[in-house]
Amino acid sequence: MNSSENKKGYGFHPLGAWCSNTAECLAMLLRSGNAGTNTVADHIRVLGDAIDQLPVAYRRKILIRIDGAGATHELLEHIEAMNRAWRSVKFTVGWTITDADEAAIDRLPAGAWGDSLNQDGTATSDAHVAELTGLNQRLHAWSGRLRLTVRRTKPSARHAKKLTDLEKRTGWRYQIVATNIARIAGVPGSHQPQWIDALHRAHAGVEDQVRAGKAMGLRNLPSKAWTVNRGWVLACNIAADLTAWTRLLGLHDRPDLAHAEPDTLRYRLLHLPAKLATHARRRVLSISSTWPWADAFTLCWQRLTQLPAAT
Repeated sequence: MNSSENKKGYGFHPLGAWCSNTAECLAMLLRSGNAGTNTVADHIRVLGDAIDQLPVAYRRKILIRIDGAGATHELLEHIEAMNRAWRSVKFTVGWTITDADEAAIDRLPAGAWGDSLNQDGTATSDAHVAELTGLNQRLHAWSGRLRLTVRRTKPSARHAKKLTDLEKRTGWRYQIVATNIARIAGVPGSHQPQWIDALHRAHAGVEDQVRAGKAMGLRNLPSKAWTVNRGWVLACNIAADLTAWTRLLGLHDRPDLAHAEPDTLRYRLLHLPAKLATHARRRVLSISSTWPWADAFTLCWQRLTQLPAAT
């Protein structure tokens, strides 16, 4: 489960959570434009609402990934307290770098750095990862299970003006991830900092869901009335979930549509040149044979209509 927030425009600072497996929005809290980024109560509320959306059988092993706004004592302690004998809750969260963190990074020996991993598991020398837990003095004030990994990459031109003195001196840009994962049973290499780093970076997929939500109408709120806007947000998220499940259930084996953006789906499937007619008490949809995605639409329609009725 991924959590993130997006602030774009006056009076619009929502906080949302998405399911990585399905890309559906599990929960979203519409907040006023001046809502705080690190408001713990809001994070806990959205997290609870998101977990409530999961089928009970899928609440036994949960991975929560949050951006840097989630690195607060109260939220991480709340997540830790969710662990039970029957439920395992793991998290990775972005970590705002302070002077103490940079001092710890500066003490890392050259041999501590190892090549990072791409999402397919292959190593890359373009970035490096190291364990920072034992060197960072800030951890004394945090949970004893908290663990830190640090990633370094060559800074791009857009980062040049924001580099710290350490980054300018070393020529690297640093990012830290906090986690409570020591290792995951049955997952080889899950104790390695490179594995933790790759796991957290997959959280970037949440930006795809934010973009999809905007394409479904979240880019702008239609009213000055708070209740109307709440209804609008709900309708937009329902639409985004419908497209996500349409891709999963009807288009999973179509490379050009399995991960298509909403605008692409609108043009290729929803904006369909066809004629609907009624004959012998039956409705007949005649699709233009020249439409390049006629077969994809037909296959998707057949798959969706053959699904058993929800109970």
